[in-house]
Amino acid sequence: MDDKKMTKPPVMLYTEQTPNPETLKFVTNQMMYARKMADFPVDEKELAAEWSPLATELFKFEYVQGVYICNNFVTISKSPEVEWPTIMMELKTFIKTYIEDGKVVMKEGFEEVKAKLEAEEEEQYTGDDAELVGKIKQLLDKYVRPAVEMDGGNIKFHSFDKGVVNVILQGSCSGCPSSSGTLKVGIEGMLKRMVPEVTSVEAIMG
Repeated sequence: MDDKKMTKPPVMLYTEQTPNPETLKFVTNQMMYARKMADFPVDEKELAAEWSPLATELFKFEYVQGVYICNNFVTISKSPEVEWPTIMMELKTFIKTYIEDGKVVMKEGFEEVKAKLEAEEEEQYTGDDAELVGKIKQLLDKYVRPAVEMDGGNIKFHSFDKGVVNVILQGSCSGCPSSSGTLKVGIEGMLKRMVPEVTSVEAIMG
């Protein structure tokens, strides 16, 4: 019996709107960064150049202001001076061809480096605060992250001090006009109900 050559399924790619008018979610039928996420704002091009060949190439488009990669999609933030209808097909074609060519999206080892950087930046908590922070992180991971990921973004715990929870907004959440309402009405309300020690939730742009 002759061996049959295995063929890869064709790359399918479509776009999804996000609550942020300056970002667009490019979704494929191929896993790009399985069960992981990488956020590269425009001021972190050097980090992108070190770890993400895809983000590096996307930043060569002068209107790209941010690249967020997670699972089977990449969220791109653009400059407000340009409109999506004029650049969307160019980006779709580029991403589709990039994946079809089997090029590297993310280099191995980024998760370990990211975890180390986050550990160095994050404050250390003891006693009751440590328990509260653990519960807050668990609630954000379980109830908030899956919802915002569908919109092409992420909300990450940053710090907790005297009842105030600071979070980092990434991907489509960063700079989104509706994020403040979601933060206060949805996330803050939920945390206040489930962790009475929380008095407010404030955003730090990622």
